[in-house]
Amino acid sequence: MESEAIKNEIIRQVRTQSAMDNARQLIEKINEHCFERCVPKPGGSLSSSEQSCATQCMEKYMLAWNHVNSTYIGRLQRGA
Repeated sequence: MESEAIKNEIIRQVRTQSAMDNARQLIEKINEHCFERCVPKPGGSLSSSEQSCATQCMEKYMLAWNHVNSTYIGRLQRGA
């Protein structure tokens, strides 16, 4: 029974690490995509239009990411 507990703990750790990697990847992609799109000439601070653009871009990107993840998880669960 102890080997089952070890196995479950390893699975939990792998899932946690995977979730952290996904979050890191999402943040990196948002930074790359939205910053390049919304801040054409970086300076000391963001203008209000740059801030607005970045906020809207991040929100859209996260909605799309969540939709893709939900669809992917649904397909995995149906296939399992």
